[in-house]
Amino acid sequence: MAEDAKAKGNAAFAAGRFDEAVRHFSEAIDLAPANHVLYSNRSAAYASLQRYDAALADARKTVELKPDWAKGYGRLGAAHLGLSDAEQAVAAYEKGLELDPANQALKAGLADARTAASRSRGPPPQGASPFGKIFQGPELWAKLTADPTTRSYLQQPDFVKMIQDIQKNPNNINMYLSDPRMMQVIGVLLNVKMRAPTDEMASESPESEQAKPQQEPAKKAPEPEPEPEPMEVAEEETGAKRRKAEALKEKELGNAAYKKKDFETAIQHYTLAMELDDGDISYLTNRAAVYLEMGKYQECIKDCDKAVERGRELHSDFKMIARALTRKGTALVKLAKCSKDYEPAIETFQKALTEHRNPDTLKKLNDAERAKKELEQQEYFDPKIADEEREKGNELFKQQKYPEAVQHYTEALKRNPKDPKVYSNRAACYTKLGALPEGLKDAEKCIDLDPSFSKGYTRKGAVQFFMKEYDKALETYQEGLKHDPNNQELMDGVRSCIEQINKTNRGDISPEELKERQAKAMQDPEIQNILTDPVMRQVLIDFQENPKAAQEHLKNPQVMHKIQKLVSAGIVQMR
Repeated sequence: MAEDAKAKGNAAFAAGRFDEAVRHFSEAIDLAPANHVLYSNRSAAYASLQRYDAALADARKTVELKPDWAKGYGRLGAAHLGLSDAEQAVAAYEKGLELDPANQALKAGLADARTAASRSRGPPPQGASPFGKIFQGPELWAKLTADPTTRSYLQQPDFVKMIQDIQKNPNNINMYLSDPRMMQVIGVLLNVKMRAPTDEMASESPESEQAKPQQEPAKKAPEPEPEPEPMEVAEEETGAKRRKAEALKEKELGNAAYKKKDFETAIQHYTLAMELDDGDISYLTNRAAVYLEMGKYQECIKDCDKAVERGRELHSDFKMIARALTRKGTALVKLAKCSKDYEPAIETFQKALTEHRNPDTLKKLNDAERAKKELEQQEYFDPKIADEEREKGNELFKQQKYPEAVQHYTEALKRNPKDPKVYSNRAACYTKLGALPEGLKDAEKCIDLDPSFSKGYTRKGAVQFFMKEYDKALETYQEGLKHDPNNQELMDGVRSCIEQINKTNRGDISPEELKERQAKAMQDPEIQNILTDPVMRQVLIDFQENPKAAQEHLKNPQVMHKIQKLVSAGIVQMR
């Protein structure tokens, strides 16, 4: 099963369906968690999705499971490179090449990593401004506020926007050097005294940049302007922190109301938290949980969709996004009980699992798939059509068209999976076709559905007899006679089994047949338990070395039963 899931993952990866590949590789890992190749493949799929943190985790697991496998270090290098950690990428590729010096993929990866490392250590790119770095320090706004001239600029929205743009990309300073205010800012940040601009210069628009600034007399300094109010940016930052703290308090109040099942109050608190801070999707997912408890499934789904969309924008933790998808899937399952459509819920749970392999989500997916299957069976259930299909199978059985009969019996079971007669009939077909394991399974299902139905025991006994498990067949026939003491078919089965067991006891079977029977018996867990039992080993030794002690052993019914098992299997011969 793990190999099958792996093959599906490889096919999806080759087709560029990386989310699907992750899902299949994850299924394979659940089935074979010690297989290093599966972690390597999933790491590649995550890297293709640019989810380098997940790719790195899988690459590390690959190397942990198989430290002498060069390819694992290739995955490790690729993940580090994706996370812009060129030095670690170089180290990983070099380690891989120590194990496999001729690996071309590792050589190419190492070259890319070294180039990236050199670029990160090299000089700034051509055209970069030497003043860019001075806008990166945490004291930037404090310096601008402290200086009377630049403090006045902070009241101008276009100036604040200009400074914020340079903070994001220092090289953008080149775009603003013609702005007279910028020269004043550079002077303040470098602690160099520069001529202050006039009001006219400070208010110049980009369109008037070509105009020559009005020259002030050298001896006449500008009048100091009155100090403005504290800078707006600092107030905004302080206000944002305050709102975030208030949002967290509202969330705590919402959690407390939720625990008390005061759902309306909980919704009010979570909604207020969202209004105060839209950078935390947990407020949305919490409100969705309340709607789920209230049975307002559509509202729950809307909140979950908003949480996923906003989470993508914020690059939120993939576990949070998975939680929102799981909650949506749960709501869709609730709706499916009326709509009878479980497919949207199943798809949503699958998406959640590609974000985070959570056991609870996996269980919900399995439950939804089981519910869908049961619903399909209920909709397909039709005892009348089942009887018609069974009769068609019976006619074909009489004509010795066993494969065709199996098809009709199978259809009958789809229409009515609780009919023991159909299992009995299909078991007879499988026996005729030599498909003994399938026949045995059907016979056992027949007995399970109706323990008093004698045909189930004759079918099972016949399969065991053909499998040369005469002791088991004898037990099956004898169990059937408890329910139907006068059944001739069961009594004939008992006689046939005893005859074969006696032949084995007398040694009246060919060496080839004996060898075949012994080999098969040694695979039987019951026979293995008997042979490994210390008491039975001593009994077998006494049969060879101490006949008197052996006779005493035979008085014990349990020992006698085990000896008979060994005799029937051809392991022991009584003479």
